Amino acid sequence: MASGIAIETHELVKTYGDKPAVDGINLRVPEGGVYGFLGPNGAGKTTTIQILATLLRPDGGSARVLGHDVVSEADAVRSVVSLTGQYSSVDEDLTGRENLQLLGRILGFSRAQARIRCDDLLEAFGLTDAANRQVKRYSGGMRRRLDIAASIVVTPQILFLDEPTTGLDPRSRIQVWDIVRSLTARGTTVLLTTQYLDEADQLAGRIAVIDTGKVIAEGTSSQLKSEVGSGALHVHLHDPADRPRAIDVLTRALGDEVVPGADAADVTGRVDDRTKVPAALATLAADGVELAGFSYGQPTLDEVFLALTGHPAEETAPSDADTEGAMA
Repeated sequence: MASGIAIETHELVKTYGDKPAVDGINLRVPEGGVYGFLGPNGAGKTTTIQILATLLRPDGGSARVLGHDVVSEADAVRSVVSLTGQYSSVDEDLTGRENLQLLGRILGFSRAQARIRCDDLLEAFGLTDAANRQVKRYSGGMRRRLDIAASIVVTPQILFLDEPTTGLDPRSRIQVWDIVRSLTARGTTVLLTTQYLDEADQLAGRIAVIDTGKVIAEGTSSQLKSEVGSGALHVHLHDPADRPRAIDVLTRALGDEVVPGADAADVTGRVDDRTKVPAALATLAADGVELAGFSYGQPTLDEVFLALTGHPAEETAPSDADTEGAMA
């Protein structure tokens, strides 16, 4: 493995029956920072993470983590990684403090060392006031923060975060993002799987886009956006009922793909020639489509994903929707 590479896979394959959950994935994840693994539910993200964390054996190809083969050197891999999955891994009948102290003792800390490490983590993750409360009484955001704290009782060289903010409210998501940033600032490499495109945009230095078990694009956020086109025109309509007409007008005016946005009043059009934008806006006005606002800039990662795959990121891919997360 080349120096400075934390994770490397070559033609990695995992199948369930005749369904390929992971279908020839090649990755080179540099040490340090956050590497985003972006794709919809069922795309193969969790299966790949489980292989890299030695929880699953691949059916083909190879994978190395910090130079250690995930099959023949599984113990060495486990000594340098930690995994926070999609669901809570702590004991809900114990308190937050009891969970962290128990893990510290299991990992070889003395009683005094486990207590000190527990107090440090509770403070760092904003859980001191809830330390003596049973985890079953925690909010979703508090549980996720405790999950991540449990993953770094011994600070890992590589942390796998598998959709850590799924189901969280916006405030809790931002708190988890801050935690991820603080971990990388201390030297931990984070491999982050997510179906939230804004999350990858916020955190990841490089992003691999995965769909139906294959990596279909890789690069920085800016590089991926540049593949879609020179820019995007975002239009917010005064009346959502005008959206079909706006899409038709913009498609003709821009001569490129126009898609509805997440909001019922939003429309976005790809723009390869920015000189067409003023004329497109004038055409909307002439056709009686009133705008509440508009902006021109780089496409979002949502638009990148749609352009690359032909479907939104939140759609479930068929390849391993029924098998992702299964254990070998």
